Amino acid sequence: MKIFGIAGFSGSGKTTLIERVLPQLAAHGLKVGVIKHTHHDFDIDRPGKDSWRARAAGAAAVLLASDHRTAVLTEHRDSPPALDELLASLPPCDLVLIEGYKREPIPKLEVHRAATGKPWLFPDDAHILAVASDIPAPNDFPRIDLDAIPLITDFILNHALSYPTA
Repeated sequence: MKIFGIAGFSGSGKTTLIERVLPQLAAHGLKVGVIKHTHHDFDIDRPGKDSWRARAAGAAAVLLASDHRTAVLTEHRDSPPALDELLASLPPCDLVLIEGYKREPIPKLEVHRAATGKPWLFPDDAHILAVASDIPAPNDFPRIDLDAIPLITDFILNHALSYPTA
């Protein structure tokens, strides 16, 4: 399995970029997973449903399964998992795109939009190899236009890091 990070501030277009790159990666015959980090509390479960009730009663994890998909709801109870634990819990994939996790020492592409008014991340992160942006990066840092999806796809494929699997 290989991994590659997509980093940037909220509103920069990380998810949109991933959404545009995924069909290109699939066209290469790759099975691709995505890990998305959020700072917000979230719940995909609904109060009153059996799975919600089991978690509320103290279950550490609940696995929902249908003929179409599965989901594991895991309660971390103030001990969030490390990225390597999350990667180990994924089913087999050829490549995993990791959205967020700005501080992880993995190869990354920074997504930057001028309209956000946010600073660049790459000057403080040696793991950012290039930026996907709508404006040139300072100091001639490597840049790919945000709309150059085939180039971005090739960049990801050429720079993804092999991650040891069990």
